[in-house]
Formats: sequence, C-alpha cells, structure tokens
Amino acid sequence: MKIVVIGGSGLIGSKLVTKLREQGHEAIAASPNSGVNTVTGEGLAEALKGAAVVVDVTNAPSWEDAEVMKFFETSTHNLLKHGADAGVKHLVALSVVGTDRMLDSGYFRAKMAQENLIKGASLPYTIVRATQFFEFVKGIADISMEGGKAHVPPVLFQPMAADEIAGPEQFRMDELVRRRLAQLNDPRDIVADPNARYSGTRVDDRTLVPGKDARLGETRFETWLAQSAGKAAAGTH
Repeated sequence: MKIVVIGGSGLIGSKLVTKLREQGHEAIAASPNSGVNTVTGEGLAEALKGAAVVVDVTNAPSWEDAEVMKFFETSTHNLLKHGADAGVKHLVALSVVGTDRMLDSGYFRAKMAQENLIKGASLPYTIVRATQFFEFVKGIADISMEGGKAHVPPVLFQPMAADEIAGPEQFRMDELVRRRLAQLNDPRDIVADPNARYSGTRVDDRTLVPGKDARLGETRFETWLAQSAGKAAAGTH
C-alpha cells in the first residue's frame, strides 16, 4: 500500500521509510526538504493522493511554549483535513510515554493537544506513545544545563533504539546520561538533582516508563552502543 511518512527525512522517519519499503510498501518520505510542509499546507494534498495510511513522526523546530503549540495544532489540523479529503484510511501518530503526566511542560501540552485533535477527528487512528531514544540521551544533558552542570532527575526511564517503541531495560536517567557522556568523552558534570525538571516538567519513577502491557523492543543499550560505534567506524573508511 501507499504509506506517506510525514517527517520522513528525520531520525525516526528515515528508519520507518526504509522498514516499510523492505516490507514491499510504497513508502513516501514527506518533509519540507521534499516540498511537503504540514504547517503551511504546501504540497500536502499532492503527497497524500492515493495514500492508504499516513504516519506523522514530525517534531517542532522550536520547543518554546507558544511555538510548539502552534506547530502541533496547525500541522495536525492540516494533516487531518487533507487526509480526509484524500480518502486516507488510517492515521498513525508518534507521541511520548507519559505525555498526560507532564502537562506543566509546554511541549507536552502541545503533544496532548495533538493527540486530542486526532481523537476528535473522523479518521481512524493509532497513537503510538514511545519512550525516549538512546540517540537522545546526550540531548538530555544539553537541555538540563544549569550553572555549567547538567542537573538531571534521578528517575526511572526506559529508553530505546529509535527503531523500537520502548526499551527492554530501565535506567536512572542521571546514570545513563553520565555513562553516555563518558563514552563520548564529554567532560560535563551530571548532578543527580531530585528537584530537576525534565523538559520543564517534574517527573517521578512512573512518569516516563511504559505500562505493563507495552510492546517492548529487544535492543539493549550496550548493543546499541556497539552498533553505533560500528557504523561510525565504517563511515570513516
């Protein structure tokens, strides 16, 4: 079937497009790079023509509260409208485990607004709530800097390889960020701060972990590291 992946040139989208093509689908990578912009609507109607399924794995270019809300509301509205007009049969949207538990964060309020728009529309849908990606562990330090140190909450989370939905292992966030920075020879200090916020919101040991019936991936962190190192080495030859 024809499946349009919105955000198809990004980290998740590019992996998804490859997997879908391997399974014999006509997977279209739609993004501003290919002339498809869900915020302005540019190229959207044409991209969705004849599509059976559309998958939304976009992310906002800015995480500022007003900007991220505007992005997800506008993008989702346009996607639902043009999807219905094109006769799309199903919409799949990527969201985040714990979104409904982190609503004091502007980013997660925007993700909740996205989910609610999809739930209120006429298109059949699936919302996939995923945990954080191994690829983003360094980014947690980047968004947690305070006074020259990264203040990270020592709460449980269950990150995954970007090919999966939730990882097979739980970690303390500060411990895994510390390990990842050490492997990257990044000298920044990680402070286990119980009062630290994650993306602007307070979190505890249940906020970021999947429920008991979640579908878990199989790739462990050390396996992902070895694979990433192998790809990096291959790219230098």
